[in-house]
Amino acid sequence: MAEHNVTGALGEQLACRFLEEAGLEVMERNWKHGRHELDIIARTARELVIVEVKTRSSDQHGQPEEAVKKGKRGRMIQAANAYVQVTGIELPVRFDIVSIILHPSGKPYIHHINDAFYPTTHDRPY
Repeated sequence: MAEHNVTGALGEQLACRFLEEAGLEVMERNWKHGRHELDIIARTARELVIVEVKTRSSDQHGQPEEAVKKGKRGRMIQAANAYVQVTGIELPVRFDIVSIILHPSGKPYIHHINDAFYPTTHDRPY
C-alpha cells in the first residue's frame, strides 16, 4: 500500500476513535456510491454527520482541512444525498471535517470542525 494510503487509513482510524469518544455513533466507513465516497458517516441523537478526514504527516504545506475545496464539498453533498435516499434516514445532515497532523515523535494533532460547510442551492459540485 502506498504511504499516503497508509497515512489516510491511520487518520480514519484515529478520527473514528475521536468521534466515538465525543459521543457520536460511527455507522459507516468508506461508504461508496458510484464514484463518490464518504470517509465516515456518523450520527448523534439528532443529526446525521458526514465526515471528511484529511490526514497529513506535517503542516508544511498548510492545514489538512484546506484540501476540502468546493469540488470535494460538492461530491460529498451528492454522496450524502444518495446515502439519505438509499437508507431512508430522516435526520438533518451536518458536514464536518476531521483534520489530523501526525507527528512522528508524539501524539497526533486532531482538529474536529463541526459544521465545516453548508450546502447551498447555488453551490455547484464541480
